[in-house]
Amino acid sequence: MSKYIVAIDQGTTSTRAIVFDHSGSIVSVGQKEHEQIFPRAGWVEHDPAEIWANTREVIGQALSKADITRHDVEAVGITNQRETAVVWDKNTGEAVYNAIVWQDTRTQSIVDRFAADGGEERFKDKVGLPLSTYFSGTKIVWILENVDGAREKAEAGDLLFGTTDTWVLWNLTGGTDGGVHVTDVTNASRTLFMDLETLQWDDEILEVFGVPKSMLPEIKSSSEVYGTVESSNLLREVPIAGILGDQQAATFGQAAFDAGEAKNTYGTGNFLIFNTGTEIVKSENGLLTTVGYKLGDGETHYALEGSIAVTGSLVQWLRDNLGIVNSAPEIETLAKTVDDNGGAYFVPAFSGLFAPYWRADARGALVGLTRYINKGHIARAALEATAFQTREVLDAVNADSGVPLEELKVDGGMIANDLLMQFQADQLGVPVVRPEVAETTALGAAYAAGLAVGFWKNLDDLRNNWQENKRWTPSMDEEQRERTYRNWKKAVTKTFDWVDEDVD
Repeated sequence: MSKYIVAIDQGTTSTRAIVFDHSGSIVSVGQKEHEQIFPRAGWVEHDPAEIWANTREVIGQALSKADITRHDVEAVGITNQRETAVVWDKNTGEAVYNAIVWQDTRTQSIVDRFAADGGEERFKDKVGLPLSTYFSGTKIVWILENVDGAREKAEAGDLLFGTTDTWVLWNLTGGTDGGVHVTDVTNASRTLFMDLETLQWDDEILEVFGVPKSMLPEIKSSSEVYGTVESSNLLREVPIAGILGDQQAATFGQAAFDAGEAKNTYGTGNFLIFNTGTEIVKSENGLLTTVGYKLGDGETHYALEGSIAVTGSLVQWLRDNLGIVNSAPEIETLAKTVDDNGGAYFVPAFSGLFAPYWRADARGALVGLTRYINKGHIARAALEATAFQTREVLDAVNADSGVPLEELKVDGGMIANDLLMQFQADQLGVPVVRPEVAETTALGAAYAAGLAVGFWKNLDDLRNNWQENKRWTPSMDEEQRERTYRNWKKAVTKTFDWVDEDVD
C-alpha cells in the first residue's frame, strides 16, 4: 500500500506541495512564491502561467525531499485561494488576462450596476453572498467586458473560467489534451453563481451577469476522484481526489466536522468559519453563508464565514512599504518594546472592509496619534487590529448561531506570534488553541483526497490525528477589554465614506 498523500496548496503568495503520512504529519514541503502584480491602486493580479510552472516545480521539490516517487503516493488533493479568477482559452491553454485576485477592488462599478436593481443582497438568499468585488463572478464580467475579443470567444464556447483549483486541476490532467474542467462545491459557493440548495449554477443569475454557462466548470463534491495526473508529470497516473477552498480546507484539517465547531485562519487575511452542519443558516449580522464540505455522495455541510481582508498582509505592508521591520517575525519583537498601543489604532481597510461591515468605500486609517507614539506602538496596533477584527466577526457568529463559542481553534502563519495569540484570547474572553500540525489548509486537502481513495477510513480517523500544541487563556480584565474594543469600534468609523466617485 502507498504511504503518502500529496497536497497542492495554491495560495495567495505562494504555491506549495506538501507530503503527508497516515498520521497527518508533514514529511516534506516544496514551496515557491509568485509575483504580486499591482497595475493600479486597488488592482491585484497573478500570472496564471507562473502559478502553473511553480506547481510543477514544487511537486518535484516535495517528492525529492521526501525521497519518494509517484509509486509511493496514493492520491493528490488541491486547496486554493478561493475567489481568484482565471479565464483561459481552452484551445491554446493560455490565460486571456492575468488572474484577478480576491483582494482586487476594480469591479466596484460592476457591483454597483448589479446592485442598482435589488441592492447588494439581491442574490444573497440563493447564493449566501452579498454583491461584492471579493467574489469571482464580477471578475469574470470585468474580463469579458475589458479584454479584446474575450466576449466573442466566450460566446463561441472557447473560453473557460476557474478559480485556481480548477486551473491547476485542468493543467495537471492534461490541459488542452483532455484536461478535466471541474471545481468543488466549496469553491463554486464563492462565485455568486451557485445555488446553495441545488449545488448547481443558477441560470437566472448567469443571465443577469452575462456569463456564458459554457465557461463554468462542472461542480463536484470535495472528495472524489476527478481524474489522474497526465503522463509528463512526476505524479503521472496518480488520482486527484480532493478539492477544498483554502478556508474550508483549514476547517477540515482542524477536524471541525460537526455543527458548532469553528476555526480561524491567520494568513494574508483572516477567515473564521463556523460549521452549521447540514443546515443553511442565513446571516443577519454581515457574515457569509457558504458550503463547508461535501464528501462524495454524503450530505452537504454548510458554514457561516467571517472574511477579513487584511491581517498578515498588514505586516507585509509595514515591512515592504514602510520598512519598519525587515522580516515578518520581527513585528512581535518590535511590538514587545512597548506595554500597550499608546492609544493608537490601525484599521487596515486597504481593500475596503469585509465582514461584518462590507464597506467598499472604506480605506485604511491610523488614528489616535500623539507625539508619544513610536514605531513599537504602531507595530502593536497592527497586531491588535487582527485580534479586534476577529472579535467583531466572532460577535457576529455568536449572534447568528445563538451558540457562544467556547474556544477558538487557530491556524495560519500568524499563530506563531505569542503576543497576538494572547491578545486574541484576551479580546475574545475564551481560550485560543493551536494544533500540533499548523499547516491545516494543506492537511484538509490531503484528508479529502485520502478519504476518497480509502487511505483514511472515516472522519474518526482524522479526529484521532488532531493534537493540541498550545493554548492561550484570557488574562485581561473586563474593563480594559471593553475599553480597548470600544476605541477600536470608534476607529473603524473613521474609515467610512472615504472613497468618492472621483477617488480611486
